[in-house]
Amino acid sequence: MNQDLYPIKFQPILKEKIWGGQKLHTLLNKDSKLPNIGESWEISDVENDTSVILNGALKGKSLKDLLEIFKADLLGDKNYKIFGNKFPLLIKFIDAREDLSIQLHPNDELAAKRHNSFGKTEMWYVMQADDDANLIVGFNQKMTPEKYLKHLEDKTLTEILNFDQVKTGDTYFIEVGRVHAIGAGVLLAEIQQTSDITYRVYDWDRVDDKGNERELHNDLAIDAFNFEMEDDFRVAYETDKNSSNEMVSCPYFTTSFLHITEPILKINTKDSFFIYICVEGEAMIETENASEFIQKGETILIPAGIETYKITSANAKLLEVYV
Repeated sequence: MNQDLYPIKFQPILKEKIWGGQKLHTLLNKDSKLPNIGESWEISDVENDTSVILNGALKGKSLKDLLEIFKADLLGDKNYKIFGNKFPLLIKFIDAREDLSIQLHPNDELAAKRHNSFGKTEMWYVMQADDDANLIVGFNQKMTPEKYLKHLEDKTLTEILNFDQVKTGDTYFIEVGRVHAIGAGVLLAEIQQTSDITYRVYDWDRVDDKGNERELHNDLAIDAFNFEMEDDFRVAYETDKNSSNEMVSCPYFTTSFLHITEPILKINTKDSFFIYICVEGEAMIETENASEFIQKGETILIPAGIETYKITSANAKLLEVYV
């Protein structure tokens, strides 16, 4: 084990959004009095939005600094060969006071060609939802480009979209090319590829305080759709206590649900960093030479060079992520 490594916390990067609210402050203790905080970027290597370390001897250094110093000790050997000094995941909390725009994301090939970026495969874990709150994921019928464009033109897009009412713990896998939107009243954790490429196709005819509508990207979006997708975006998972229950496994990340009620020893056999997102309760993560507390609304990065660590809690729910 590299003795300089320890469980790392980052300063949240808070984003004001036209649709944002107060739950990141009131429910997740994010330090902001701004009225419309829509997103908290917990771990980010997006250009101009790089996370800065909040704790320990490396406090004040950026995620980019960390990658340059520790390389494979941070990412794992196989990940470092693929990604080099680029962190592959972006972790967020999102609070939708109003409906988000209807959107989709391009795949790796399109994103690389058009934006010099990764694509944006992602997943959602619902942390809290108001009564009758919903998400839009996919279509409610077989779709063709022609039928989709007709509804877009007629402003009847909502007639063909699939609305799912949601509750805490509901989980969705959002592949590239799938239309989606977070509905009003939903607070969720999002795990995604490092990308900020979104194609907005409809924004509820909203205007900002200057009367301007937000930009739409329908010319780009039509090529990014995958109209052949199966209706398999709802994630079923076990909730066995004190073990990792796999939720989503794809080429970009694997996420498990971990409900801890007693101390558990973790041995890293995956040749990857691990990320823990606390969605309920609080826990202590201890390594050979350090310990770090994590509570609801916080995220911790365990570098790949840390081979064993202990997680202790009487009652905490964590999302556990690796690549």
